[in-house]
Amino acid sequence: MGIELITVLIVLALFVLMLAGVPLGVATLTVSIGTALLNFGPPGLFLVASNVYGILEKYPLVAVPFFVLMASILERIGVARDLFSAMSRVAGDLRGGVAVQTTLVAVVLAAMSGVIGGEIVMLGLVALPQMLRLGYDARLSIGIICAAGSLATLIPPSIVLIVYGLSAQVSISDLFVAGIAPGALLASLYVAYVLIVTRLKPHLAPLHSETEEGRREAMTGDRAAVLRGILLPVLVVFSVMGSIYAGIASVTEAAGIGVVGALASAVVRRRLTWRMVQGALRDTAVTVGSIIWLLIGAVSLVGIYNVIGGTRFLTDALTGLEVAPIVVIFIMMGILLILGTFLDWIAIVFITVPVFAPVVVALGYDPIWFGILFTMNLQIYYLSPPFGPACFWLKSVAPPEITLQQIFGAVWPFIGLQLVALTLVIVFPEIVLFLPRLLGA
Repeated sequence: MGIELITVLIVLALFVLMLAGVPLGVATLTVSIGTALLNFGPPGLFLVASNVYGILEKYPLVAVPFFVLMASILERIGVARDLFSAMSRVAGDLRGGVAVQTTLVAVVLAAMSGVIGGEIVMLGLVALPQMLRLGYDARLSIGIICAAGSLATLIPPSIVLIVYGLSAQVSISDLFVAGIAPGALLASLYVAYVLIVTRLKPHLAPLHSETEEGRREAMTGDRAAVLRGILLPVLVVFSVMGSIYAGIASVTEAAGIGVVGALASAVVRRRLTWRMVQGALRDTAVTVGSIIWLLIGAVSLVGIYNVIGGTRFLTDALTGLEVAPIVVIFIMMGILLILGTFLDWIAIVFITVPVFAPVVVALGYDPIWFGILFTMNLQIYYLSPPFGPACFWLKSVAPPEITLQQIFGAVWPFIGLQLVALTLVIVFPEIVLFLPRLLGA
């Protein structure tokens, strides 16, 4: 049986299983076992097991549960909520200021956790009701929460970058450094959009002082409360990212430092209880368990496909295209956008990166640069209808009058901004590469 036919059968089998409601991790594992048995007989099961064992024994993967646990602890002790409250007071009378500070809070939350789902839920619970209460336009409020909340895919310590680095076999620390400038670029585009739109249409964002409730809130609290709300998140971020960039700790060790910092924050806030720790551990087990199942299925499928020559077939097909190298990059971006409509991000990473990464290197491009492009593309996937996870996460905590259709309609301007940022990074690779080169020098 030719590799072309095997490729088609694998894709069809995945579609059938997913349409039947089989979880993605189970579907990919089932297809990989079936492919191994058809091509190698019973010994093929050893290949499946060895592929899975090879990825699960990778030390950097330990960073994932640590970062998830850190995020869960910080959420449970109320650090994120207090951070938002502190910065809302700082926003003052800037038109659209609450939406701007929501973006800034999202950046800090992303740097504290690297986990996107919890960040959007937190912003949906805390920021959305406040913006609606202050008279902000619902579409603007929804869009900025979904877009800013998805920054956790790019801003270190992003779990997406960790998984990409493992799959592409590139430095996770370099990916973290490379993600800083593009993350800041996206956040700046969101802030600029909010400021421009609210200046052109002031009714979309009343000034804080224009509402009675806003004036009353502005009078509550003192500067010490603002400082306490901001200080702990900054210290946690500094302890994690500072230890990585200073060369003191690896990514995995820094993740452990982050957990210690989160526990220390709980002690300072007098919220370190067994019940809190137990709940955080339970949330971590559920989140990491789902990630591991997806990882096992995707890695086993890609491993078998690689053994039978599938990866080489796809690599030759892409490098053999008689087009400019940059066109191949755009083709890859298009494939990722299509896959994002029906696959989970971790499956996309482990299915495509082993194929794409060698092609990127063969075409003369930097795999770190492509890794950031890849991650920015996943940000678009998080927002894109009809299956954008960010939209569903926000709907789960939004007021009942906010419909899913309304959320989908609100994210389109921000998807456009993400495409602008993606294009800028493609045209100007130095946006990604100048910091790694600077620190490397």
